[in-house]
Amino acid sequence: MISVNICSPTPDLMAPWDDLVRRASSNVFMNPVALMAANESGFASIRVLLAWNDSAGFKKLVGVWAFQVRKILPMWPAVLEALPYNYAFLSNPVVDPAFVREVIPAFLSAIRDSRSLPKVISLKSLDAEAENFETLIEVLTEQGCACLRMSDSTRPFATPEAGVKRSGSTRKKLRQDWNRLSAAGSVDIVNLRAPDTREAFETFLELEAASWKGARGTALLCRPADAAFARQMVAALAERGDASVALLRVDRRAIAAQVLMYCGATAYTWKTAFDPGYAKYSPGMLLIDRITDDLLSSAEIRAINSCSYEGSFMGQLWAGHRRMADLLVNVGRDRSLAFSLEVARQRGYEQLRRLRDRVRSWSASASPKARK
Repeated sequence: MISVNICSPTPDLMAPWDDLVRRASSNVFMNPVALMAANESGFASIRVLLAWNDSAGFKKLVGVWAFQVRKILPMWPAVLEALPYNYAFLSNPVVDPAFVREVIPAFLSAIRDSRSLPKVISLKSLDAEAENFETLIEVLTEQGCACLRMSDSTRPFATPEAGVKRSGSTRKKLRQDWNRLSAAGSVDIVNLRAPDTREAFETFLELEAASWKGARGTALLCRPADAAFARQMVAALAERGDASVALLRVDRRAIAAQVLMYCGATAYTWKTAFDPGYAKYSPGMLLIDRITDDLLSSAEIRAINSCSYEGSFMGQLWAGHRRMADLLVNVGRDRSLAFSLEVARQRGYEQLRRLRDRVRSWSASASPKARK
């Protein structure tokens, strides 16, 4: 017997969550402390679907799926977004594999029957190789839901079987960069999953703000609300051992930082930054390269999710990848205006983004530096 309740994230979810992730699929962005940070700071309006198994005489949590209720304009229809807050990079629910076939239909039915939740769901960055993805597609078809597959992609993904690439030009360059950097000073890497990561996270924020992200206005410190949320979320995760900040240092001065998150046996390379003054040494790649080996050689980590796209530098470093998909779904009983509007909005956004990328590529190739 599966029951589903819809609520806001609360501290009493932590014990059931910890029990669930020991046996379920991984998604660190559904961690209740991260959801609470987003909700309490006003960064996102979070609603959590909780699936419980009542058949054993007591309630056992067997599924979690969190959403943000998003409304881009006052007169625009609201949409459920399964990336529960900005800076989340995975939409999949966390479901006990023994109950997937019962929980997924129950989740969709709960949304359909709710008077307060929108019926249009944006499912971006779905892991198409996760054990619950095919079940989701099957149930959407069985329930007659309108489902549009907006795009497919791949994401760099490392495992002990498909970890870092051991040969090739990138590997040769990394060895050279490490040797050159070592000649510039004493080089070390620190990555402590300690409760207090505030100082290391502030180092990351400063490095990011001083980089090209700061120049483009996309660094966290460029938006006070974003920085406040990120500080609260990372601190809350780190307090439980679910986040850390790895630093690459020269003479004890950080020149690159990698924020890592953890859920079950999966690590997530959430955000990275480096000192542009050391760009010629590829410090971000050097840090990820060494951290990958350290994580995969531990007993706790069996996979690393890059939270990035195939063309990123992690795609050059890692041999593995995962298939990803973006879906737009209407779980309502009729095709709605809200669904049609969201289809048009997302398609328009993708066209504008591709145009922006082409303009940036053209500008870079046309610059005097690029012609030299």
